[in-house]
This record gives sequence, structure tokens and C-alpha cells, in this order.
Amino acid sequence: MLCSGVDTHAHVFLHDLPMAQGRRYSPEYDATSQAYLAQLDAQGLSHGLLVQPSFLGTDNHFLLEALAASPERLKGVVVVDSAICMAELDRMQAAGVVGIRLNLIGATPTDYLGEEWMSLYRELARRQWHVEIQRSVADLADFLPRLIETGVTLVIDHFGLPKEGELVPTLPEHQRFLTLLSSPQLWVKVSAPYRSGATLEQSRRSLAVLRQAMGDDQRLLWGSDWPHTRFEHVTDHAAQTQGMRDLLIDPHLIEQVMIRNPGRLLTL
Repeated sequence: MLCSGVDTHAHVFLHDLPMAQGRRYSPEYDATSQAYLAQLDAQGLSHGLLVQPSFLGTDNHFLLEALAASPERLKGVVVVDSAICMAELDRMQAAGVVGIRLNLIGATPTDYLGEEWMSLYRELARRQWHVEIQRSVADLADFLPRLIETGVTLVIDHFGLPKEGELVPTLPEHQRFLTLLSSPQLWVKVSAPYRSGATLEQSRRSLAVLRQAMGDDQRLLWGSDWPHTRFEHVTDHAAQTQGMRDLLIDPHLIEQVMIRNPGRLLTL
């Protein structure tokens, strides 16, 4: 299928699936791949990247079933243990998985820097997978350099979740992160501004800061964050798609972020 736009961040689940212990959220509704594909169709988007929701832990079977049902349109990012075997990675890769997710909200990042994890990152780099990271920009620079050393591609969720609502270069912790963006291994999703309480103007300022720090627009991605868990009452897929166009404005930049960049990262 010819790529007409890629949504690089969405979740699928059923509310009665087995849930991970210690989760911060439990859904009370279903978000199926059929419903998600209908959202893509309504917005004229050809492809989507499904990201394993944290509340399902390392049980990725529902996501993998969604990939199997629509292999021509969907790719996946899974959650795994560091001890995962190569045969399981092979199976997931054949199913359309292109990365793993580390949701480090409430976690201790150094727990993910042990040798077993570092070995996994090196293996993912060999496979040309990426590691998607959800964590506030406040301390990203404390551990990202160690991951960069492994050679793996890193994708930072949701503008880096700045607690201030936007990326501010004069803040030392933000500047430390922005300095790292000169690395070609670091990508950023300009997605889910509502998770930082950002206005459109704040998001535009953050986008300008990211573009300057990166030196180009080739490592920016967009994702709807459908079905917007915990924020279902304030937004929807159509609003987030329009919000992306309002943010990027320039048709050439929209094409870069929506088609060219995800096409390279996900090998579409």
C-alpha cells in the first residue's frame, strides 16, 4: 500500500485482558485494531504503529494478533523483559515488530542499564529496531548517553513530556537533553501535547526548539496517542490529526514528519 500518512503512536487492548501488576491505570473500555483502522481511514492515513500499553506488561499477544490481521498497514512496538530469547525476537520481527518500549514513568532508569539490558539494546541495533522511551525530559540526559553507546535508535515520546508544558532551552535539564539531539540516533515524537498540558503555541515553541537542536527535520515523528487513555474526554483521533497539521503548518514539513520520516524508521 502506498504510504499516505503514518500515525506512529496508538494502542489496542480489551478491558478484560490480563493486566500487569502495579499498573497505574486500568481501562474500562475496549480499543480494537478494527476501531483504530477506522480512525486511520477517516483521516486518510495509510499506516499505524501500535505501541504496547504499559498496563498489559510483557503479554504482547493482543498487539501481535492485530499485526497479523493487518500486516500491510500496521507495525508494532512491544514491551519485553531483558532476558527475552533470540527466537522470540525473531518471531516478533517476522510479525511486524520494529521496536521495544520502555515506559520509565515511575521507574528507576538505572534499572535498565545493566549488562543484560545493554546486550539487548545492542541486539536491537543489529536488527535495526528502535527503543521507545517515555520519561520526563528532566532527567533523560542522565541515562540516554549510555543507550546511545550501544548503537540503538532511540525514540522519545511526547515532546519529552516537559512538566513546564514546553521545552525551554534556558533550563539546564532541558538544555542537556537538547544537546544530545545532535546524535542521529535520537528521534522525537511531537505527539500528545495534552499529556504536558501544552497549548498550541507552547507546542510550536517546542517544535522550533527541537528543529534547531536537531539541525534538520528528519528525526521528527507524529502520533495520535489513540485512544488517549485518561484523556479520552478532552480529545479524539480527528482532533489530534488536525492538531498535527495546525502545529506543522508547512505542507513540506507535514510530508516530512507524516510520511518520509516514519517511512525510513519503520521501513515502510
